[in-house]
Amino acid sequence: MKQTTIDGIALNLASPVNLTLKWVGQEELLTQLLAAWMVIDARDIPFNPRLVGRPGVGKTTLAYAAALRLGRPVYLYQATMDTRPEDLIISPVISPDGKIQYAASSLVSAMLAGGVLILDEGNRMSEKAWASLAPLLDDRRYVESIVTGLRIPAARDFRIVVTMNEDSSTFEVPEYIHSRLQPQIYIDFPAADEELLILRENLPFSSGRILQYVVDFLQRAHAADEAYSVRDGINIARYALKMMRMQGTEAVELLPLAVERVLGGEALEYLDRP
Repeated sequence: MKQTTIDGIALNLASPVNLTLKWVGQEELLTQLLAAWMVIDARDIPFNPRLVGRPGVGKTTLAYAAALRLGRPVYLYQATMDTRPEDLIISPVISPDGKIQYAASSLVSAMLAGGVLILDEGNRMSEKAWASLAPLLDDRRYVESIVTGLRIPAARDFRIVVTMNEDSSTFEVPEYIHSRLQPQIYIDFPAADEELLILRENLPFSSGRILQYVVDFLQRAHAADEAYSVRDGINIARYALKMMRMQGTEAVELLPLAVERVLGGEALEYLDRP
């Protein structure tokens, strides 16, 4: 575990993540995010963009891909309705010898390392948690730890992006935070050709016939404004392929069962039965 010392206080740092996520297609969205993080002058500061869209459209994948393009270490913080300010910054922990130590969050670790922090599902956090990040999200670019009394500045290379599910907010994000989370980049369902590329990337062991059936299903569902995502499609195809291996049956014949088991019987109306 890495440590650093600030004003005589030792902090245990979180480790960056190494995910198996790959962004496929929609290069324009990647360009928009990278532009938001760009600094074009010594007096300029990066934006704190938010990625908004339905669950499963690839918000976290997009953020991770952009961070990799920058060549920076990537940190991930999963927000919940129980997230407290100290969870976001520094928490006291008891060491094996019974002494108090201080653990820097993924956010603070990214700030100190000049990495990228993905704050996932940020609209699940309460206003109290958001308030602790207000000075980080404007030109002050620091956080304050009540637990240690430290004021921690962000390295110039630090970047942050917040993902938000447009239909599952637990708390209303305060207006003063909205104004700090700009620009807003909306991620919609991909077009059919892009959806097929994503499925091929994630399921290289599947036949093209199965993947096309799943794409056709997803496109019908999108047209009906259903919330079924490409992630659901991957799970449908994967389950059908597993059932094929178990039963020695063509997977296409098992797609209705896979759809029903993954999404429920109401989703069957969007599947062109083989």
